[in-house]
Amino acid sequence: MKRLLVRLRRYYHISYVFSALVTSVVLLYFIIPGESRFKYEFQKNTPWQHENLVAPFDFAIYKADLQLSAERDSVRAKFAPYFRIDTTIASAQCDRYREALTKALVVSNDSSMVVDSLVNDLDAIYKAGVVSQSLSSNPILEGKDAIQIISAQSVSNSSISSVYSLKTAFTELKSKMVALLGDNYNEVSQEINATDFIKPNLSYEDDFTQQELLRLENNVSETLGMVQAGERIILKGDIVTPDLYRVLTSLKRTYEGRQTLNVDHYMLIIGKLLVILSCFLMLVLYFVYFRPQIFNEKRHLSFILLMIVLMVFAYSFVLRYDFINIYTVPIVILPILIRIFFDSRTAIFTHLISSLLIGYFAPNNFEFFFLSMIAGIAAVFSFNKLHRRSDIVFAAIWVLISYSVIYIAFSMIHEGDYQSIEWTNLKWFVANAVLVLLVYPLIYVFEKLFGFVSDVTLIELSNTNQPLLKLLSEETPGTFQHSLQVANLCETIARLTDANPYLAYAGAMYHDIGKTKNPMFFVENQNGEKSPHDELSFKESAQVIISHVEQGVRIAKKHKLPEILIDFIRTHHGTMQAKYFYTMYKNENPDEDVDLAQFTYPGPRPKSKENAILMIVDGIEAATRALKDKTHDNIKGLIESMIESKIKTNQLDLAPLTMRDLTIIKETLLEKLLNIYHIRIEYPEDKNEEKKVATN
Repeated sequence: MKRLLVRLRRYYHISYVFSALVTSVVLLYFIIPGESRFKYEFQKNTPWQHENLVAPFDFAIYKADLQLSAERDSVRAKFAPYFRIDTTIASAQCDRYREALTKALVVSNDSSMVVDSLVNDLDAIYKAGVVSQSLSSNPILEGKDAIQIISAQSVSNSSISSVYSLKTAFTELKSKMVALLGDNYNEVSQEINATDFIKPNLSYEDDFTQQELLRLENNVSETLGMVQAGERIILKGDIVTPDLYRVLTSLKRTYEGRQTLNVDHYMLIIGKLLVILSCFLMLVLYFVYFRPQIFNEKRHLSFILLMIVLMVFAYSFVLRYDFINIYTVPIVILPILIRIFFDSRTAIFTHLISSLLIGYFAPNNFEFFFLSMIAGIAAVFSFNKLHRRSDIVFAAIWVLISYSVIYIAFSMIHEGDYQSIEWTNLKWFVANAVLVLLVYPLIYVFEKLFGFVSDVTLIELSNTNQPLLKLLSEETPGTFQHSLQVANLCETIARLTDANPYLAYAGAMYHDIGKTKNPMFFVENQNGEKSPHDELSFKESAQVIISHVEQGVRIAKKHKLPEILIDFIRTHHGTMQAKYFYTMYKNENPDEDVDLAQFTYPGPRPKSKENAILMIVDGIEAATRALKDKTHDNIKGLIESMIESKIKTNQLDLAPLTMRDLTIIKETLLEKLLNIYHIRIEYPEDKNEEKKVATN
């Protein structure tokens, strides 16, 4: 039955891994663009490494993006916006103006001529056009020299300087009235207010303007010549000059467009799937041979596959909609997160796979891959583990430096001129570095989703002000001191054996939390008081001692400690016996067959290096306290015998400890325990002082 369950568990895991990989491959197939790829790679100002190239068909030479953008900017700068003139306003206002002037002036031949002249002046203002907003503050007219005026019969071009605003129209009309009326102006102005006859008659035609502007921009030719089929483009070994680079990129663009129409789509599907499968095969082989613990843990494998799919999707999305530069997307978030939760080698290898998948469809494939890999490696090596918030900031700075230096290097190669480097493109790398700071909140999200524990969380949980540790220090002060001593020893050993010192320290701090339920049953908390074990049988005492493991697990789950710390509680005694009570029971009942299960801890045995270190250190530290004569030889003998006992009873079989690790553990424990329990000098008495006291 047990064998059947093991097989079922193994088949289930294999089925899950297979399903996760298939799902990831299918998602990536639909995410990654499916166009045919140009078969030649080339870089500006580098030699052409392929065979001699002739044009396979006629194709247009496309302008560079900067040139095309500059020409369209020029069109926009010269473009005159459209305004519609309302002629009825001029007619109505001129009639009102004439009527008001006629009433205000004594009508005679002279005054009639003045009225006609002033009305003509107002009509001329309206014919030039009046806008409601000041010309200098109108954003529509900013940088413009002219506008297009639409009337019922035609469209005419008018200079901005000839158009009036409400203020300038009033000023113009007032000056005309002063000039013609002379001394009579003050009298007439009391009856006629010039502003009453000034109304805007030009209205901005937004839709028409945008349509015309778009038409003119689209009329800007994207090409600047043609290459005929059979015409030689470049010979092997020739330098790809900027002009040849433009021709080659034009051929690539045309080739991929034509191939998309003519390609055998089944071949395209198979080819793209093979590319994706090749990358995932390399990833699986890496996990199987170098990181089986990741391959055998569904949560870990799911997290890495999810991160790869999400990162490829982000780049595909940005390229498809082209709303930001591709280098703004922080691909280094992937290796940083994997480095935080796993290790450097896994982070770099996973980053390699992601960069290859994205580089398949990213523009300037080699440049993108090179920049991404250097930035990712710099990010991983910029911090050993995430211990402080500042570590992420330093990682972001290294990412910015890496991107910038490599970009400048490529620009120098491509342009051959320091002054031609587009320094404004560095803003995308700055944005990328800023987005790297998103790692910090993402750590919390993925910890909750996948049950991971980062070093930052371990450091926080190790703080003695944590509720559980405060409970331990208050309820079981002796156990708390023992836990502190063990934690310090575990941390030191973990650093020397390439284990996680923060995990070892935190696990050691919580491993005896179950003793808070019955603190007085443990000798370190009794302080010379009568032991409650005196009133129990050896079997009952053993059960009380053994129960602190299950009690600790229960308390830890209640306080929602991470599972990785609960494993320390479960495994710190493995499947060993409660030795003292087992021996006492055997001595008292020599003829009885002892049921070992009643004196044995439930386990399991430790499976990680950190769990195994705690098991060794916990027992030896406690036993050293009980030694009456703490000499070098006694402590050394104790360490040797206790480690040998754990090896003989198979307690360390599942843990990845090497002989080198065991040697380091022995040497470190001996050194540290001798320092802790060193023999102090007995100070001599001052006999002269005694004589003085006696004399007095």
